[in-house]
Amino acid sequence: MALWTAGEAATATGGVATSEFTATGVSIDTRTLQPGDLFVALTADRDGHDFVASAFEAGAAAALVTHRPEDVPASAPLLIVPDVLQALEALGRAARARTQARVLGITGSVGKTSAKEMARTVLSAQGRTHAAEASYNNHWGVPLTLARMPADTEFAVIEIGMNAPGEIAPLSRMARPHVGLITTIAAAHLEALGSLEAIATEKASIYEGLEEDGAAIFDGDLPVSILTQLEGPAWATGCPVYRFGANPTCHFCLTDVRLTEGRTIVQADTPAGQLTYKLDTAGRHFAMNSLGILAAVQALGGDLVRAAMDLARWQPPAGRGALETVTLDPATSGEALLLLDDAFNANPASLAAALEVLASYTPTDGVGRTVRGRRVAILGDMLELGAEEMALHAAIADSPFMDEVHLVHCAGPRMRALYEALPDDKRGNWAQTADELAAMPSRLVDAGDVVLVKGSKGSLISRVVDAVRKLGHRDAP
Repeated sequence: MALWTAGEAATATGGVATSEFTATGVSIDTRTLQPGDLFVALTADRDGHDFVASAFEAGAAAALVTHRPEDVPASAPLLIVPDVLQALEALGRAARARTQARVLGITGSVGKTSAKEMARTVLSAQGRTHAAEASYNNHWGVPLTLARMPADTEFAVIEIGMNAPGEIAPLSRMARPHVGLITTIAAAHLEALGSLEAIATEKASIYEGLEEDGAAIFDGDLPVSILTQLEGPAWATGCPVYRFGANPTCHFCLTDVRLTEGRTIVQADTPAGQLTYKLDTAGRHFAMNSLGILAAVQALGGDLVRAAMDLARWQPPAGRGALETVTLDPATSGEALLLLDDAFNANPASLAAALEVLASYTPTDGVGRTVRGRRVAILGDMLELGAEEMALHAAIADSPFMDEVHLVHCAGPRMRALYEALPDDKRGNWAQTADELAAMPSRLVDAGDVVLVKGSKGSLISRVVDAVRKLGHRDAP
């Protein structure tokens, strides 16, 4: 199905097409490019123009460029523009303008990508739904997601992130959401913004892009000082405001949540009445996110009850709490461990939530070298926490769920603060880098264990996940 013709793309970007073409997709990476894609030659660590010839070899329909690279023949179909990123943004705005889709914009300190995937799961059962395949939430990710949106889309889910102040509002104005959802505000990006109130102000700027009939949704359990930051911009637009959380004043109120061996049972009071539904993964934070998604579905005009039931089909993305079984010896019954891969991101709030999930699992006794199964946490540094980063790491030792953890391995200079704050009987190994822990996986875990691996992406703790997987035969959850 055609996504962009040469004429449409040229009109949208103000560029010049050297020949006719029809693109069925949009790509910025030759490694994942599909035949028929329009290749966008962005400049980041490398100049995308260096890969245009490779894109054509992979089957690209055309390339969006500022000039014809020397290794590309004159007959190649090109869309020539003054600035490639600006042209991609224009393509995204044009895609948004031509669709009648109801658009959900999602931001927040924690849980954006998981919430996006929840929304994709439940909305896909109610109409043609478009969302990014990965966590494309930055200055090129949002326009790329929009540019890939088919004109007949009925629901779109756009994740919007930030690394510095002032980034969310222009991306929201580009996406023009009908519903703006803030998952929560937590100690992430403190290094760049300085305080939770400043983070809240930046996240609340998602409401600056709301359509006239839009709605604002956010976590109603946040402190009043932070809620003020969120409510002000939302109410200034005159749009309806909905809160979700455990606070009895919330429109979508969590009344009970139970975590049991990889499942979460949720009870909530909603405008549609009391609902009971399940998630096929464990996590109080996932239960909270699900309430935000249900609020968004209602605000988008979807079927709230059907969405609640369809939440059971959602699974966390890789690196964000996904559960898998690693079989260490397939010839011996029970010689396996459970691995919780949460290695994509971390801050104090998300780490506390992950420890609660770990505490909800029961290890298996009598199958490993240690005889008794353990709950094991392997933790990498939490980054971008600012001046208080060492104290924030050490404070994790006081988490009530740390009592249920048998052993903690730590990697990184910041995690040294947690390691030193732990009681002696919980201290496993500490290493300066994740690679050092990854080099000795059999000393970290054993059959019967339930293993959580979590840290900021930049800590490279995901390499420990890979090392644990390689200990045996990986099974499906």
